[in-house]
Amino acid sequence: MATTNTDTKVITGKVRLSYAHLFTPASIDDSQDPKYSVCLLIPKSDKDTVKKIKAAIEAAKQAGADKIKNKAGKIPADLKIPLRDGDEERAEDNPEYAGHYFINASSKQKPGIIDRYKNEITDSTEVYSGCYARASVNFYAFNTAGNKGIACGLNNIQKIADGDYLGGRSRAEDDFDEIEDDEDDLLD
Repeated sequence: MATTNTDTKVITGKVRLSYAHLFTPASIDDSQDPKYSVCLLIPKSDKDTVKKIKAAIEAAKQAGADKIKNKAGKIPADLKIPLRDGDEERAEDNPEYAGHYFINASSKQKPGIIDRYKNEITDSTEVYSGCYARASVNFYAFNTAGNKGIACGLNNIQKIADGDYLGGRSRAEDDFDEIEDDEDDLLD
C-alpha cells in the first residue's frame, strides 16, 4: 500500500510558537537559503498530537525508504527525526521547553496564516514567538550531503491565543503608561 500525503501530514493540537519566522524567510547563515520556519513546542500532555506525529514520521520513513536506507538495505535505528525532547535538550537554557517535545518546521513557500475564525493574518506582529497556535505540517525523508533523516515541512498556521513573548520582548502597551496632555513636557 502506497504512503500518501494524508499519512505524513499532521494538524497539531495547541502548540506554542518559538523562533517564529513566518512572514519573512530567514537563514542561520549566508550559506543557507532563507526559509519560513518555526519551532513548535508540543506539550507532553498532548498525547493525541504526539501519537499522530510519531505515526507520520513512521509513514515518512516508509515512503522515503529508498533515500534513507543504509548499505545493508535497512532503515538505520539512529536515523535523525524531528521530534525532540525539550526536557533533555533545551530546558536548562530555555525553560519554556520544559514539559514539551519540540519540532523545527520550515518551508521555502510562505505558510498560510489565519486566526481562530479562519481570517487571514497579514500583520506580522500578530503571530510571534510565544503565541499559541495549531500547525499543519508534513514529514518527509531527506538525504543531503550524507545526512539522512526525516524532516518537517511547514504548511500552515492557525493562531488561537496570545502568550508571553519568548526572548524577552514585550508589547509597547505593556512598557508605557498613558501620558495625559496636561503633564509636564517630558523633554524638559
